[in-house]
Amino acid sequence: MKGVVLAGGIGSRLLPLTRVTNKHLLPVYNKPMIYYPIEALVQAGIRDILIVTGGNNAGDFVRLLRNGKDFGLDHLNFSYQEGEGGIADALRLAQPFAAGERICVILGDNILENSIEPMKKKFERQQDGAMILLKEVSAPERFGVPVFEDGRIVAIEEKPSHPKSSYAVTGIYFYDETVFARIGNLRPSARKEYEITDVNNSYIADASLAHEVLDGWWTDAGTLESLWRTGNLVRERALQSELKPAGVRSESRS
Repeated sequence: MKGVVLAGGIGSRLLPLTRVTNKHLLPVYNKPMIYYPIEALVQAGIRDILIVTGGNNAGDFVRLLRNGKDFGLDHLNFSYQEGEGGIADALRLAQPFAAGERICVILGDNILENSIEPMKKKFERQQDGAMILLKEVSAPERFGVPVFEDGRIVAIEEKPSHPKSSYAVTGIYFYDETVFARIGNLRPSARKEYEITDVNNSYIADASLAHEVLDGWWTDAGTLESLWRTGNLVRERALQSELKPAGVRSESRS
């Protein structure tokens, strides 16, 4: 399985911090934001990774990440998104890199407490289709929200005014090789972007979308408030890791 980190966008919700840099290069406690999704992939055993970025700061990613030495990697791949065509449009650029293999996609501002390796292993046993990771949140209207019937997702609504569940679709997705054909069949949304929610709904239409619920905390660090909160969560995790005795795992928190 290969990994894709999507780190484009203009970061308008983080202005003025993003006036002179890409939001994924902003610090979250003691590391740049982009480090965390890469670490999540590597910790799950995914070492062949593509970074998709864009805008005026793409070269800064290469200068920062180099060939992935900070993550124990020998090589990182990079791709450039021209314009702002949406998440699915950015993912489209990963098709040559994926080369017919399954992929794990993480949005570059997604940071989480615990490993995604158990979900990765479960998806590897899944015959085909996709798997999305969910998290129960206090304000689901900020995200894509799953609609359930008898425990099964029957639709995903993008930022609904009246959410039909308290779960958010996190920016962590597992896809089979059909994802790029599905992107090719998309039409731009009302905001003239190719939406990842439409990709996920195409899998629902085929009855091939699985889901898992994350334990521990998760945040997208995409607003000033969530960026501040994420830094505190990461700091607390780092301090707990330093203080706990060797061989003792800390309990995860929802």
